[in-house]
Formats: sequence, C-alpha cells, structure tokens
Amino acid sequence: MTDIVTLGGFENRRALQLDALAGILPMERRDKLTTILTDDDVETLRHLAREGMGENSLRALASDLAYLEAWSIAATGSPLPWPAPEGLVLKFVAHHLWDPARRAEDAAHGMPPDVEASLRAGDHLRSDGPHASSTVKRRLAHWATLHRWKGLESPLGTPAIRTSVRLAIRASAKPRRRKSKRAVTRDILDRLIATCQSDRLADTRDLAILLVAFASGGRRRSEVARLRLEQLSEEGDVPLDPDDPVSPRLPCLAIALGRTKTTQSDEDARVLLIGAPVAALREWIERANIKKGAVFRAIDRWEAIDGRVLTPQAVNLILKRRCVLAGLDPVEFSAHGLRSGYLTEAARNGVALPAAMRQSQHRSVQQASRYYNDADQALGKAARLAI
Repeated sequence: MTDIVTLGGFENRRALQLDALAGILPMERRDKLTTILTDDDVETLRHLAREGMGENSLRALASDLAYLEAWSIAATGSPLPWPAPEGLVLKFVAHHLWDPARRAEDAAHGMPPDVEASLRAGDHLRSDGPHASSTVKRRLAHWATLHRWKGLESPLGTPAIRTSVRLAIRASAKPRRRKSKRAVTRDILDRLIATCQSDRLADTRDLAILLVAFASGGRRRSEVARLRLEQLSEEGDVPLDPDDPVSPRLPCLAIALGRTKTTQSDEDARVLLIGAPVAALREWIERANIKKGAVFRAIDRWEAIDGRVLTPQAVNLILKRRCVLAGLDPVEFSAHGLRSGYLTEAARNGVALPAAMRQSQHRSVQQASRYYNDADQALGKAARLAI
C-alpha cells in the first residue's frame, strides 16, 4: 500500500510539473507523459522551456523522449539508462528499421512480438511495418541531443551506429509520404470557403483561419494556433495592381512571425496579408471581441467563446470538418495542405520561387521547389515526348 501511495505521489508531482508546460505540450497526452517520463525527463523539459526552446521542437522532443522511455521499458524492462550503451542504440535501430522481405521469412527479424504488443497496448505504436527512416533519425537525433544537455558522452555518433543506421535505412526504405496527400490549392480553398458563408461565429472564425493560413504563405498549423493580436500591425492600403496607378486599393496587415520552425525569436521575419484575408480576420476579431492575446479561440455549442486557445490539432480538425461540408474526402487533406497548396498555387501563377519563399518562410530551396516541380510536371513537355 505504501508503494502505491508513493508512486501516486510521484505521478501527481510530475503532473503538476507538466502543468507548467501545458501551453506547449498537448494536454491530451499529459496523463500518458506523466506515467512514462521520469522526474529527470520532466526537469529537462522544464529547463528547455525556460531556455526558450521553440514550441514545436520541444513538443517533438517530449513526444520522442516518451516513446524512447516506453520502448526501453518494453524491450529491456527498465527506463532509459544515461548514458545509453551502444548496444541499446543498436537494438533500437534493429527494432525499428528492418527488411519486410526478410521478416516474411524470419519472424525473429525486426521488433519482437512482445515488444510490439506492449507498445501497441500503450498506444505508443500505431503503424505497421518498419518505421519511416525520417522518424527514426529524428528520435536518434533527439536522443543524442539529450545526452549533450545532460553533459554525457553520446554513443549515437559512433561509426558503428552511423553505419548501422545507413544500412538499415537502405534495407527498410519506404516511399516518402507527404503530410497532406493533396494540396489545398485555390480551387479547393474556394470550396472550403463556400462552407463558411453563414453568420455563425464558428463560420466567421474558420473563414479567417483558412484565408489567413493560406494567404500568409501557408502558415503551419502551430503558427496559426498561437497567432496573437500583438503580432498584427496595420499597413497602408496597397493597389490591387501594382503596375496600375489608379488601381483599386486593398487593406493590408503585417504578421510578425517571431520564433518559427525556421526562424528565431529575434529575427525580424514578417509576412503580409492583403485583401480578403484582412477583411475576414478583422471581422472575426471584432465579432469575437479580441482585445489581446490569442486571436483564434475555441467556441462552445452555444456560440460562446470560452477563452481556450485553439491547439494545432484543432486547426487540423477544422480543415477536415470543412472538407466534409464541401463534399471532399477529409482523409486526403490536412492542415499542411494549406502550406503545400500555397506554393503549388504560386507556381501555377508564375510567382518567382524566391518571392514565394519569402512569404512562406521556407529556408530550403530544395523543399520549396518540390511543389513548383509538381505543378509544372503535368503541364510541361517532358512527359509528352511520346504522345
């Protein structure tokens, strides 16, 4: 009985500590994190939050750390040791990157059935087959980073580990899957917007979310969810056609991005909103009586704003709900489709890649140009040489 009370006390203490991170960590996973993460893990996360680590990075690190702890318990019966022995890292690689063809011949190849069953029972493992190489590399990178923050020598950079990872990735290669199967291009966006034409407060909010997320360069769902009124600044009206001196004038707003996935908080990155997105955002702010803080907030069934800030997952669910209302398959789309859709639409309209990247804030030309290449491929001559 004493052990149970003591364990409960430890978990309650962790829960209180994790409450301080509730603005960053997803609340729906807090209870699970409480039972998995050790006291040292929680203290590390709190330290990183105090040091100003980016919200997305900290969220991903916490999720990966929880998975590593759960896997270690399932595979070895013990939490992660620090520093991790090289053999444990090799075991992790072998359990997550394996050859499906060999698994068909040898049931012992890859993750053991009891480890897999334990992870699935705890809702830590959902996919079938070997993990995506990008996921494994990210978790290994976070594992190595945690070693450095703890002042420990990491085994994850040794030649044996690097070679094992490289060979395992080659053996378990899987096609790269996009975060959204389909891009939310302008034609799709118009169908989603058409579902937001009533006077309901939720329609006003969702219209603003869709237009702002798309027009601001395809902002990530986390950036949309945490958008604050203090980030917005009024700009002078701009012409509809910059080359026409008598062109009609359109309203303009600037968004100061602050810290994002590819920028730091002290960088002066900003993007502009022009025309319809500005009008939609102003209407939402006025109707919701937003005076400060988070712009997009939860709405209850009685059309009352309850003050809760939208989560990134809520932004994703809003887009999917609009897909259903528009007669589209929600499985085909996610919030990231707004980001890929913006660049795809920019390519279709002849917007130069550097200008589009300035609005989307992509740092990688290779990443951004993929959407341009996809947009050009169906219209270009390269695929028509045999017709």
